[in-house]
Amino acid sequence: MVEAPQTAEGGFSLHDFRSIDWDAWREAPESERERAIEEGEAFLKHRELIADADDGESALFSVLGHKADFLCLHFRPSLDDLSAIERRFEDTALAKFTERETSYVSVTEVSGYVSDDYFEEGADAVDEGLRRYIEGKLKPEIPDDEYVSFYPMSKRRGEEHNWYDLEFEERADLMAGHGEVGKEYAGKIKQVIASSVGFDDHEWGVTLFGADPTDIKDIVYEMRFDPASSRYGEFDDFYVGRRFPPRDLDAFLAGETVPTGRVPEDDSAGHPHGEGSGHGEGGGHGEGGHHGDDTHGRGEGHDRSGAGGGPAHGDHPHGEDEAGGEGDHPHGEDEAGGDGGHGSEGGDGASDEDIRGELADLDIYAGKPHGEDVYATVLYSEADVDELFDEVEGLRGNFDHYGTHVKTAVYEGRHTDRAAVVSIWDTASAAETAGGFLSELPDIVARAGEESGFGTMGMFYTVKPDYQTEFVETFDDVGDLLGEMDGHVETDLMVNVEDENDMFIASQWNAKEDAMAFFRSDEFSETVQWGRDVLADRPRHVFLA
Repeated sequence: MVEAPQTAEGGFSLHDFRSIDWDAWREAPESERERAIEEGEAFLKHRELIADADDGESALFSVLGHKADFLCLHFRPSLDDLSAIERRFEDTALAKFTERETSYVSVTEVSGYVSDDYFEEGADAVDEGLRRYIEGKLKPEIPDDEYVSFYPMSKRRGEEHNWYDLEFEERADLMAGHGEVGKEYAGKIKQVIASSVGFDDHEWGVTLFGADPTDIKDIVYEMRFDPASSRYGEFDDFYVGRRFPPRDLDAFLAGETVPTGRVPEDDSAGHPHGEGSGHGEGGGHGEGGHHGDDTHGRGEGHDRSGAGGGPAHGDHPHGEDEAGGEGDHPHGEDEAGGDGGHGSEGGDGASDEDIRGELADLDIYAGKPHGEDVYATVLYSEADVDELFDEVEGLRGNFDHYGTHVKTAVYEGRHTDRAAVVSIWDTASAAETAGGFLSELPDIVARAGEESGFGTMGMFYTVKPDYQTEFVETFDDVGDLLGEMDGHVETDLMVNVEDENDMFIASQWNAKEDAMAFFRSDEFSETVQWGRDVLADRPRHVFLA
């Protein structure tokens, strides 16, 4: 018997596809339609607020084509929770106007190909970055305002091609190669893979989220040519739709474009009709009131590795982390189109402030350069620079597999004993996830004076080779001026250990206001004007909080 991978399970999933009886809807009295909208909105909003369970996610999607009109997607801790959701919906006035076209039941999972140590020794045996990745797979978040594609699939068990007759390593290699395709869509596609073995008619349910529906088409198309799909994949019907909020239910039923983008006048603390609504959470009779390669660098516990140094991908239909795991790999599941999608910037899974706070706990400082869409993180280390560079080079080799990675480099200080590791990404969530791996580097330290709560103004300059010496001398003159400024703590010109023309100035201040007083000064303006003639590229200025 061939070796079967171990699995860990997370949340249970229900895809509930329904159609509207449009004839009955048109013929119903206005009062009956209003009641159906009111109770339907209340029910769906309470599901999104997780009013029925301790944990989970829910979302509402319009569905295109003849197979259904809308999809209710739910993740919950138990099958019992999902069962209750099904029955409570039937108790609403909206339910009589709908008919279930199909449904799919599954459970999120990760396999032993991710990490042997995770299964054999427990979650504490793996590094924080990997642990967060696994948790994101087991408890996925549903992105806001995005397109969705759902399809069930299985692995072929034919006479010529039988997936389950293949040796473990052969399956792992096939899935590692398959995941390479997914990495091209990092930051564009978020996927949730859930096992339905023993639960439904196929072996997995695959849910893809993306801001651009053509990205969904493209990733599925390209993967069809990969042997893991072309030889061993079997697919059923595909369903495509667009997420919209429950408050737009009336617009949806009126044939308007959804989401409408309108903001409710009074959300009543998240309850559409307030706590005392006569309909309660269940409506009129309710209760009175829910891919690719691993980037862990040194990656302890990855005994079975696939192409590119990352973990192999077991029996999951597209590999463990292809196309972006929910903010869990540096390509981020919540990125412009993926990664958690609850943020305000390009669909990122969390606000800049939230992500900065999480990174600060790891002594990593992050910010968005003025006028740019990239996101920069910086950490400081007192380790030997050569040793630090070797560690960073290992991480960078994996980071480079992801389309959201812009740059990671080590800068050596000229006036301090610290080195800086700078990592720049296209999205905040990717930078946040990379921070989990960077935090494992040796001898990471907080900035001097951290207890005062100051920030760092980071300035990235690439100098023309002929002006390198002059640039350094000019900086030393500016440094003398900085020493006289109120609120100034420390400024160092740090040099890329691989390119002496690539500079990072870490200027640390008691407060952002103190720093800005200098950067608005005539002296700084004159320096910037001079710098335009000596810089080889556009400078990046970022406040690192």
